Amino acid sequence: MAVVVRGNAAGMTLIEWREGDRQFHLSNGRLSVVLAIHENGALGLLHLGRPLATGRSYRHMLSRPFEGFSNRLGDPVALECPTPGSGDYRAPGLVVEQPDGSTVLELAYAGHRITAGKPELGALPATYVEANDEAETLEVDLRDARSGVVVTLRYTVFRDLAAIARSVVVRNEGDAVLTVRCAMSAVVDLPDDDWTLIHLSGTWARERHVQERRLAPGRQSISSNRGASSAAQNPFIALRRRSTAEEHGEALGVALIYSGNFLAEVEVEPFGTARLRIGMDPENFAWELGPGADLQLPEAVIVHATDGLGGMSETFHRLFRERLARGVWRDRPRPILVNNWEGTYFDFDEERLIAIASVARDLGIELFVLDDGWFGKRDDDTTSLGDWTVDRRKLPNGIDGLARRVTELGIQFGIWIEPEMVSERSELFAAHPDWAIGIPGRPRTEGRTQLVLDFSRPEVVDHLERVLSDVLRSGPISYVKWDMNRTITEPWTPSLPPDRQGEFFHRYILGVYELYRRLTAAFPEILFESCASGGGRFDGGMLAFAPQAWTSDDTDAIERLAIQWGTSLAYPVSSMGAHVSAVPNHQVGRITPLSTRASVAFFGAFGYELDTTRLTEGERAEIRDQIAFFRQHRELIQYGRFLRLRGPFEGDGNETAWMSVSDDRRRAIVGFYRALNRPSPGPSRLRLRGLDSAAEYRVSIWPAADDATGRANTGTRRGDELEAVGLAIDGDRDEAARRGDFWARLFILEA
Repeated sequence: MAVVVRGNAAGMTLIEWREGDRQFHLSNGRLSVVLAIHENGALGLLHLGRPLATGRSYRHMLSRPFEGFSNRLGDPVALECPTPGSGDYRAPGLVVEQPDGSTVLELAYAGHRITAGKPELGALPATYVEANDEAETLEVDLRDARSGVVVTLRYTVFRDLAAIARSVVVRNEGDAVLTVRCAMSAVVDLPDDDWTLIHLSGTWARERHVQERRLAPGRQSISSNRGASSAAQNPFIALRRRSTAEEHGEALGVALIYSGNFLAEVEVEPFGTARLRIGMDPENFAWELGPGADLQLPEAVIVHATDGLGGMSETFHRLFRERLARGVWRDRPRPILVNNWEGTYFDFDEERLIAIASVARDLGIELFVLDDGWFGKRDDDTTSLGDWTVDRRKLPNGIDGLARRVTELGIQFGIWIEPEMVSERSELFAAHPDWAIGIPGRPRTEGRTQLVLDFSRPEVVDHLERVLSDVLRSGPISYVKWDMNRTITEPWTPSLPPDRQGEFFHRYILGVYELYRRLTAAFPEILFESCASGGGRFDGGMLAFAPQAWTSDDTDAIERLAIQWGTSLAYPVSSMGAHVSAVPNHQVGRITPLSTRASVAFFGAFGYELDTTRLTEGERAEIRDQIAFFRQHRELIQYGRFLRLRGPFEGDGNETAWMSVSDDRRRAIVGFYRALNRPSPGPSRLRLRGLDSAAEYRVSIWPAADDATGRANTGTRRGDELEAVGLAIDGDRDEAARRGDFWARLFILEA
């Protein structure tokens, strides 16, 4: 039997091809993916999960055939690229309409390649490697002889992570024009349905709340048809076993590296198997594929864990932080910033901004960010989007003059833009009304009194590259907040004929990626932060260009506990913009202690969103202490191992706790938060994880306080005690009654 394996530079075999068994085995000691070519040439999944021994045949794991189709009994239940019309009635992974109107394909193995490293995906963002020995890639070609459709399935197995990156290219090698109606980036057929589905749902100001439901017969799905991944749903789902928790049990997570319309779905068929599929939403999608043309689909990342949801998240965090985010800011500590938005909204001039920046400098803040309102005649949100020229009424010395004055203070300067939008009351709209998305003869629906520019048109992208490059070259700008405050309605473009309008949404997001690509390449030292009316486009596609994103417009500390907890299921702490804002909070009116607001915002790309000139002397002193504390622990928090301990979606949700641990396990910071105070509290212990059980840790508390919690925990504790017994949270009953609502403490552990 011919067995072909590849060893990378580290000496590890990642992909094994057993020619006699027609079997591929992708394995790195952390997970195994076993694929087999079946008798009819179809490619099927035999196993995805715990690592299996290499050098063995697993063809005996073939699923049972379909019943009742005697001439197709070789077709397996598990298919890597299922198509409709041949007896598999479950949701397909690929639908290609042929000239006769049919969609039946018989995709059979036509060859494969195994290569070191990981190829790029052209215009689409994707994970990557910096050296070829970090990963190996399998490409399998499946061909339908009658139509000439060739599908290349690409699998990359990473050497050091329990993760697989999967992508698909659909190619037309026939003579006729074809139409792709559905194209999923990944299909995973699972042998049973004993799973709980987890997804992240919400809306503006309460994004990515954790939702769970047991799988049941039929289809269970989340999707977006808004032109953006959206705040309503996130392009990530996970499956966990009944007994799986944060620290133990089996979990499977799938994330789509894409920022546009998507579908993530699990279907349970009558015999109890489950099919997971994820990709571009087929509802508003159709793509013409002429002879010789191809269509590259977005990448999906599949993570398997045997050490619980925490293990799954840790793999996503490391991959997204180190091999999805790019550029000079990928590994740098993120600057502590102040953004003027909630401090001034549109009501500012240069002197007021300089006053805010001057106080910020004195507090230890490192970056001042000018938000909306600096351009055109923008005194409110009804005008001037698209006119990216400075408003000299507010800033008589221009952006360059303001930026120089801010940097002369000794801090950096950043700016807000919203490139994808246009106001009807703008010079750009007056000159190019057809650049705004809409259908001729029908009214355009406005959101936030603005329209969306047609990024599927290259001339729009070219124009914005020119004008925004002029802005970014105009002064010492080191940070850009790229916002997008509404999603798409009336989807239509004059650049496509009527029968190709189904390409619009995908071409739109490709245009967004192209502008991001050009600006980040032209200004590599600028830190870009993505934003979409808060967290409405918080996804892997954006992280490939902007290593951090504005997590939510909701800056209330208590609301942020749920938002940041849910976000952390897939996305690293370093990607989450998190700010301290003034009280009463502008979204919910809640008044929380300044220390609590900071204790939550520390776990992210930290900053402030307020008018520093309105702070009292006591608040200024407290903020100086916050900034000094964060600077001391910034790299540990942003790049350490993040562990969730007690969640806002558990029980009554009144308590939340999490921690960051250094790679060498010698340092850790634990955050504990209680929303509402309760009378007569009983004893409470918070057990920690991820420590060195044999190490002695010196425990201190921030903010420092001589209270029962401090007295019970400060001093020296062994790691095994902290993990087995934990920290004592509640102490003296009378003292607890004085704490009030919205109480937080940070515990600092140093070996």
